[in-house]
Amino acid sequence: MTANEPRFHLPGMLIGGEWTPTGENGQAEVRAPYDGALVARVPAGGPRDVDRAVRAAAEALRRDDFPRSDRVRVLEQTAAALNDRRDHFARAIALESAKPLKTARVEAARAVETFAFAAAEARTFTGDVVPMDATPPGAHKTGFTLRVPVGVVAAISPFNFPLNLVAHKVAPAIAAGCPVVLKPASQTPVSALLLAELLDGLGVPAGWINVVTGGGGTVGDALATHDDVAYVTFTGSAEVGWAMAAKAPRKKVRLELGSNSPLIVDSPSDWQTAASKVSMAGFAHAGQSCISTQRVYVHRGIAGGFLDELLPRVEDLRLGDPMDEHTDVSCLITRDDTARMKEWVNEAVAGGAKLLTGGEAIDHGVFRPTVLEGPPAGTRVQCEEIFGPIITVTRYDDFDEALQMADESRYGLQAGVFTTDLGKALKAARSLHFGGVLINDVPTSRADQQPYGGVRDSGNTREGPAYAIQEMTETRLITLQP
Repeated sequence: MTANEPRFHLPGMLIGGEWTPTGENGQAEVRAPYDGALVARVPAGGPRDVDRAVRAAAEALRRDDFPRSDRVRVLEQTAAALNDRRDHFARAIALESAKPLKTARVEAARAVETFAFAAAEARTFTGDVVPMDATPPGAHKTGFTLRVPVGVVAAISPFNFPLNLVAHKVAPAIAAGCPVVLKPASQTPVSALLLAELLDGLGVPAGWINVVTGGGGTVGDALATHDDVAYVTFTGSAEVGWAMAAKAPRKKVRLELGSNSPLIVDSPSDWQTAASKVSMAGFAHAGQSCISTQRVYVHRGIAGGFLDELLPRVEDLRLGDPMDEHTDVSCLITRDDTARMKEWVNEAVAGGAKLLTGGEAIDHGVFRPTVLEGPPAGTRVQCEEIFGPIITVTRYDDFDEALQMADESRYGLQAGVFTTDLGKALKAARSLHFGGVLINDVPTSRADQQPYGGVRDSGNTREGPAYAIQEMTETRLITLQP
């Protein structure tokens, strides 16, 4: 294979059942973040491509030629086909995003489950019977509700889970009966296009699945603000997400955004297990996850032992090529992000934090997994989303103090608490203002069927097939008067 030969040959983007090899702005190259290898060439779409795709989706909705039984079949067959091709998809994920191959395999397996859960929900979701005769005006009336598709769905996905987060948008939309126009992240469109190929090959009617590749400022904005789009599902940064919602005030804009997820490790607790889990939860995919464990608050009485358990595990993580079967941590998505890590670490150390391990970049944009102790509250590593392989450790004396520090954030996606005290666990569950509070687990844990999402700057939705289908459908009341 020559240097200019792409690893994946893709037919283009899918619009109205037809594959288009070039976009309004020509083509773009997808390069591997680790070594710059050419992964694929994809269309560089623009607003005219978006308009064609949305019109095709709107026409599909009017045709109404994708009945529920067919949608169930497609979802089930997609789950089976993904399962058969997990390694193929995992290699695409690893190449385009620099996610280590063994972690990419986990993502591919999760996408199988996401489609399987969506298929199960597609078989069973339904409306309700309304007791109209419970009041005199409803006497002799029969009432029930239907769950009808909300309309055309615009799905905008991020780079860090280029297959499974696409699945979390596309699979529920298919289940709900909503045509989709997908814009994958411009850095990582390959997995999404491979998935679209798979769906197209399973007989999805024209216009029900459309994929337009291109940048957020061109394709993303045009898609979110298009008059024929009824529902926008966006995963990405808080700044971009809330700005997008402001541009589309009359649409349902559902946002799954970032966080700086806290973990409280109390005494008494199984702090050894906590340290073991943190050693991966803070550094998997180089910390590029919105629920990556970032702020760790450890009771002062166990902090020394916790760090003694944690630091050797962090230092033993294997760094390097994402295609190496043994790699634990590879590079960040861009070299600018690697430089940002160093800048944020230097700021924290200048403010008084102790650098316990890491803190430097090595070859190919890999940043060494980093542990900082005691950064001031106002430093960026403590109050912003790092989205990189850095965790902070802060000692505390009182559990209420730890709850307060964990909650002092503009984000609120998931929080974790390790404790063997049931009263403290219940207090944390009630008081922490997050979309999820995980007891005796790290905040980085997610099951694909759970209601997943946050509050505050972390978003305004709950994903997971059952919950997404609810939001992608509207309730329609039907009454029958004899």
